[in-house]
Parts: sequence; structure tokens; C-alpha cells
Amino acid sequence: MSRPNPAQRPHPAATFRALRHRNFRLFFFGQLVSLVGTWMQTIAQQWLVYRLTGSATMLGLVSLAGLIPLVPMSLWGGSLADRFAKRRIVLVAQTVMMLLAFVLAALTWTGTVEVWHVLVLAVALGAANAVDIPARQAFIVEMVEGKQDLTSAIGLNSTIFNAARAVGPAVAGIAVATTGEAGAFFINGVTFLAVIASLFLMRDLPENPPPTRTVRLGAHLGEAVGYVRSQQAVLVLLSLVAVSAFLSMPYTTLLPVFAQDVLRESAQPLIDFLSTSGWFTFQDPDALIYGLLMAATGVGAVVGALAVASLPANARRGRWLTLCNLGFPALVVGVALSQSFALTLVLLVGVTYVTQNALANTMIQLAVPDALRGRVMSFYSLTFQFMMRLGGMQAGVMGDAVGAPLTVGLGAALCLAYGAFVAWRYPHVRNMA
Repeated sequence: MSRPNPAQRPHPAATFRALRHRNFRLFFFGQLVSLVGTWMQTIAQQWLVYRLTGSATMLGLVSLAGLIPLVPMSLWGGSLADRFAKRRIVLVAQTVMMLLAFVLAALTWTGTVEVWHVLVLAVALGAANAVDIPARQAFIVEMVEGKQDLTSAIGLNSTIFNAARAVGPAVAGIAVATTGEAGAFFINGVTFLAVIASLFLMRDLPENPPPTRTVRLGAHLGEAVGYVRSQQAVLVLLSLVAVSAFLSMPYTTLLPVFAQDVLRESAQPLIDFLSTSGWFTFQDPDALIYGLLMAATGVGAVVGALAVASLPANARRGRWLTLCNLGFPALVVGVALSQSFALTLVLLVGVTYVTQNALANTMIQLAVPDALRGRVMSFYSLTFQFMMRLGGMQAGVMGDAVGAPLTVGLGAALCLAYGAFVAWRYPHVRNMA
């Protein structure tokens, strides 16, 4: 496989070009605040479930719960996004997610929370996300007024997601370790106000065509299915997203197990130092280890997302994608083999799934006609969310059966094999712009 030439490599001057669009700037900073809270809730919820049950399988079950509404709601959401104002859809979905965060905070604060509460709220959150994601993905093109700055916008969108992923887990680890999970859930609810405000402040968005009452959902989706089936490159890109989400991405589901059972001994000197320094009083130091592990993945993801945002218009994105298809699972294999907290942090910083995902997202959106974007992106989000949550469930069951390291290592090795197969079998994908 040839290496990308210098003219196609990331360039800093291109990184932030999407921010010249006012609407995208508003969204960028609103999302940056909101996503810190979202990651705080993700970490606190994982820790809450593991504290209540001590079960890796239950961690996977909570991940799977969000899958229940995913198929019908995401496809419906994609159809809505092609027929109604995308801003309105995102606004309603974000408001629902804010209310769900406050409910979980109240249940946890009062000490009445039970695992079934978390499961029910995870189903409701999954439904809101299923409608939000395809509309939000398709909305990016409208915020940057076309496809010219789309690569920068998607890269920057991934950057804020992962900048929050770097900050949120660390803050959540400290919050949970010192005060419990309720505070993290409440802060998440408050941060939704930032993105809701940004949506209200946007102006001069393109008008959607008026909805027609004669549109049937089945026929509307069938049009997009026919398009995807006819485009081999899009199908291959979706398959790469699916395989990585199912086999490699579930390492995040099992990180609480790594924090408590695999890496605690090697992380003890850090915990002892922080405890004796007088900076913190830990009720649950393992939560801090978990938060730092998740933060490390976020730091590396920010670098990778910025690299995607920096790609010039003539970049061969397929070649960069191929490198990520091989690099991401190889690093996850290293995580599975590591017994050192410090080495694991270094490896997690290098994990490149967000780069792979952002590149696949960009390549699909560049290929898709405007009239089909909402529905095709619903297939993309369905593929990613469905396989990630199903992978989380299989990882939880396998983790209880054979241990977290073997589960993560085996899945990543299979993912690496599939990435190598695609690079060999579909050379036209690695040559895509």
C-alpha cells in the first residue's frame, strides 16, 4: 500500500476552516460544553452499574438496553431528517436527553436508584439518540453551507466529542470518587442548556422542502436502501464501521474491569501519591483509575480528529482510513496484553477508532446525494450504534466467562484480520478521495 503523498497530508491551515461559518461556530462551542457532561454521565453510569452489581454482564446489558429502540427509531429519524427542519429535530431530542439526565440524578441523589431504573432510562436515552444522531449528522452540511468545508466540520465535530471524552472522564472520575455519581448526572443535565441555546441562536439556515402527507415510510427508506445497495464502496465503509464497533470498540465497556482487576496494583503508587498529597479524599479510588483510562483514549482521539479536520480537499482519505483500520485494532491488542497502568495509558492515547470513524463518516457524506443524506446517515448511525451496543453485550458475557483481557484481545485480533482483508480485496476503497 502506497503512503499518502505530502500534498494529501493534514495541513494546519485547513483544520479550523469550518469555524468561519457562524452557525457551525455556535454548534461547535455549545456541543463542546454539552459533551463534557455527556461523558461525565457515561462514566458515572458505568461505574454506578458496576458498583450496584459487580457484573461485567450487567455492564453489557445496560449497553444493550439502548439498542432496543435503535432500529425503528433511527430509521424513522433518518426519514424525518429528510422531510423536516433538522434543527427542530435536534432541539427536541436534546431537550429530552436533558430531562432524562435530571431524572437519573434525582434517583441517585435520593439513594433510590436501582439497576432497573438505569435500564429503563438507557432505553429512553437510546430512543432520543436514535432520532438525534442522523439529523445532527445531516445538519452539519447545512451549518457549513455545503460540502466544501465538510471534512473540516466532521473532523472538528469529532474533535469536540473527543476533547470532551478527554476532560469528562477525568472530571467524572474525581466527582464520583469524592462525592458519588449523582453530581455527574446533574452536571450533564445542566450542560445540555449550552447546545440548546446554540440551536436557538442559529439563523439563515436553508429551508427544507415542505413535507408531503403522501410519503410512506417504507417507500421513503426503500429509496435509500436501493442507493446503498448499489454503491459497493459505501457498503464496504459501513462494514468497516460495523466490524470495528462490534469487535474492537467494546474494550471501553470492559475498562471498569481493567481498572479494578487488572491495573489497580500498578496504579496504586499514583493513588497513594494523590491521597497523601492532601488534594483529594477518595471514597472509591478505582473510579479515578477508570476515569484516567477513558481520558487517555480521549486525548489520542482529539489528536486523530484534528488530523482528519486538517486533511486538504485533494486528500486520499481512503489511504488514511486503511492505516487506521490496521492501527486501531493492533493497539487494542496491546491494551489487552498490558499489565502496566502507565503503558496502558500510552496505548490508549494511540487508539485511532475516532479517526477511522470520522474518515468513514466524511467519505460517506461526500458520496451521498443531498436528498438522501438523512436516511443514509441513519443507516450509518444505526450500523455504528447497533454493532457497538451488541458488541458491548458480547464483551460483557465473554468477559465474565474468560476474562476481560482475552475478550478484548481476541476481538481486536479478528478486527485486524478484517481490516487487512479489506485492504487486499477492495483496493478502490483505499484510493477514494
